[in-house]
Amino acid sequence: MSDDSFTGYAVKSKGGKLEPTELKLCSWNDDMVQMDVICCGVCGTDVHTIDEGWGPTEFPAVCGHEIIGRVTKVGKNATNIKVGDRCGVGCQVASCGECDMCKKHMENLCEKHAVWSFNDRYDDTNEKTYGGFADKWRGHRDFVVKIPDNFSSEVAASFLCGGVTTYSPLKRYNVGPGDKVAVLGLGGLGHFAVQWAKAMGAKVVAFDVIPDKVNDAKKLGCDDYVLMQKEEQIEPHYNTFTHILATKLVNKCWDTYLKMLKKDGTFIMCDIPEVPISGISAFTLAGKQLTIAASFIGSPSLIQECLDFASKHNVRTWVNTFPMTDINEAIQFVRDTKPRYRAVVMNE
Repeated sequence: MSDDSFTGYAVKSKGGKLEPTELKLCSWNDDMVQMDVICCGVCGTDVHTIDEGWGPTEFPAVCGHEIIGRVTKVGKNATNIKVGDRCGVGCQVASCGECDMCKKHMENLCEKHAVWSFNDRYDDTNEKTYGGFADKWRGHRDFVVKIPDNFSSEVAASFLCGGVTTYSPLKRYNVGPGDKVAVLGLGGLGHFAVQWAKAMGAKVVAFDVIPDKVNDAKKLGCDDYVLMQKEEQIEPHYNTFTHILATKLVNKCWDTYLKMLKKDGTFIMCDIPEVPISGISAFTLAGKQLTIAASFIGSPSLIQECLDFASKHNVRTWVNTFPMTDINEAIQFVRDTKPRYRAVVMNE
């Protein structure tokens, strides 16, 4: 195999199994970084891509967008990265670099094209992007971040998507001491959200439907754990939350969600359901002066900030690991919502 080729676990049809496949890396230039992949997180986005749940997939696709690797090659413009560094790459691998959003270091909101780590194409070469379920990765230096020394690779991986996806809006909407935050769904995203909000100084209550997660909630730092199917547990929290961060949305529950918020509260959506959002009362929104907001991953600088914050405040991923060769088992594990609370595949 040449230096410009790699072996990736590719899905070749909707809902298909991932198979080892030799493919070409993107073209090399002076802005590039190449890594041997150490590990990669398995995220719900990977499953949506395999199943075409969010739209068409260009097969064959190599998914995986929480990539940790050891740098093996750097272009001459990659002056902040050197061979041997342990680095990471998240959901995005390119942007135009020229629009207002890019100039504000908000590349994830690029007005031209935020290029995904997989199932996408580079604008300049039209080459396909391939993700981290592979032995190698190559891409632009601006989307590579450094991993703190006090993180193991498997713990660091999921910060690159799940971590920053929840860190970013909590920071943006100024969560801090005196606030009370509800986290809807104690799962892969929710277990990060709980830890972020606590580290920011807020009181935190997790909501889920699984009774035996109560002990996990306590270990993660929750001040309370509420079962969504138990009205008597929810009612004491009505009109008490300054913020709600939802990692799981159910349309029939909007009345309950909005009752939980204090006036002038903020509802943050970190879920992207495959069905349209519906059932929101405009009267309630207006009467309580509520904000409904969404958030989209995070820029490279925000990913680096989130990693550094986690390193300082002891925010950590709870992770289940699999060998990369067992990628299909790991995908099924995620489909079955079994991770407590993230899954990561490791190259041996």
